[in-house]
Amino acid sequence: MSDDEFLFWPVHRLRRAFAARSLSPLETMRAALARAEKVQARCNPITESFAETALAAAAKAEQRYAGAGAPPRPFEGVGLAVKEEFALCGSRRASASLAYKDRRDETTDVYIQRLLDHGCIPMFKTTTPEFCLLGSTWSRLYGTTRNPWNPSMTCGGSSGGSAVALATGMAPLATGTDIGGSIRIPAAACGVFGYKPPYGRNPELPYFNLDYYSHSGPLARSVADIVAMQNCTAGQDPSDIASLPAPPPYDTAEANLDGLRIAFSTHLCGYEVAQDVRANLLAALDLMAQAGAHVEEVELGWPDHVPAGAETYLNTLWGASLQQEADKAADLLCSYSLRCAEVSRTRSIHDLVACNALAWDIYAQFGPMMQRYDIFVCPTNATTEIPADYGYPNNHYGLDGAKRRGGEDHLFLTTPFNMLSRLPVLSAPTGFGANGVPTAMQMVGSAYDDAAVFRAGLGYEALLPWLFDAAHRPPET
Repeated sequence: MSDDEFLFWPVHRLRRAFAARSLSPLETMRAALARAEKVQARCNPITESFAETALAAAAKAEQRYAGAGAPPRPFEGVGLAVKEEFALCGSRRASASLAYKDRRDETTDVYIQRLLDHGCIPMFKTTTPEFCLLGSTWSRLYGTTRNPWNPSMTCGGSSGGSAVALATGMAPLATGTDIGGSIRIPAAACGVFGYKPPYGRNPELPYFNLDYYSHSGPLARSVADIVAMQNCTAGQDPSDIASLPAPPPYDTAEANLDGLRIAFSTHLCGYEVAQDVRANLLAALDLMAQAGAHVEEVELGWPDHVPAGAETYLNTLWGASLQQEADKAADLLCSYSLRCAEVSRTRSIHDLVACNALAWDIYAQFGPMMQRYDIFVCPTNATTEIPADYGYPNNHYGLDGAKRRGGEDHLFLTTPFNMLSRLPVLSAPTGFGANGVPTAMQMVGSAYDDAAVFRAGLGYEALLPWLFDAAHRPPET
């Protein structure tokens, strides 16, 4: 084992080592923070570091494992990367905007607090685009966050810094938010797992808790860690009227793929999908079929304008708040924020009604189909050739080596499942593109059926011996 091999271990293995006293939470934290300094210089995923308090908390965790004081909690001594969009008491929450560069919080969001109560140690806050508006991660305030596998390409967004932290061994766990794919897009681009829970499953950020496109959720290097995070964060909270009662904790031993019924499509409602993305998806499905799953290709029949419909919804509802920001401080905002505000001025309540009608139409096809299957599988991102600075006016990307120009409704197969927000969705790695950037697939369950997605994810993960071995990690420097 290399000196820092443990930086890529899943949490259950870390906890066993901590409990056996064969690995020190304090020394683990020191090594992770040292790694983070190197990655920051190359990829820029951190907005604020909590090194001093993280080391102090790790020392206290070490005492718990030694039998001093209270017994260890489920995530005792485990580091956490916190997306900047979350409130964390005493930390800055600028929403990646110069307009809010000095804002600090005196409270902690419920979703984050539940992880802290279970023993997680916040190590740093991670980068997002301004107001979490992009599927890439850059802003005037924080600069550009780059893909650790290929720095010229995007790490995804908006939870880009969190995904980079996981892929590079900076932290074992990370948090994200997802209103159009912002957990799944960066998880895919960085080769980690990301989970969009069903709407209401986790207590949500105020006021976004009333927007059914919006979700808070986990990113991790293993499905078991995703499940463990969900087991401690799901459940009602008085602060969120939309939050649901917690489901029974999921047992990660239930990973058998035998008899699992999988419907799949290599495309979706008009998206063009790159050849390497499709090939890796089919190879992943073949692995699952060899493990006993029943795999069948389906044609959803969704119209090509579904992605544009989701974008219209976001422009109409989310963009309205950006109009106020643009009116107050246009000179401080990023080009893509100003563009969103401009487009939103052309939208009306009738557009919002039409978007909801479209969501009803596509679920009228999807819901009955899923009575015959346990999960539906499709690509997460359409291509790996998305530049690190993608976002208006830099709307250029590549597909199979050809240069293209277009909006995000061409690139990310995630937004239809924000429209159908009660569906749980896990993004899982499938391999690597021709340019070295990871590819991924989405595993979609029926409404509120987290268990089917977890079963599929755990079973699939067990088939990937290469996942985060020494040959399949991004370079450190």
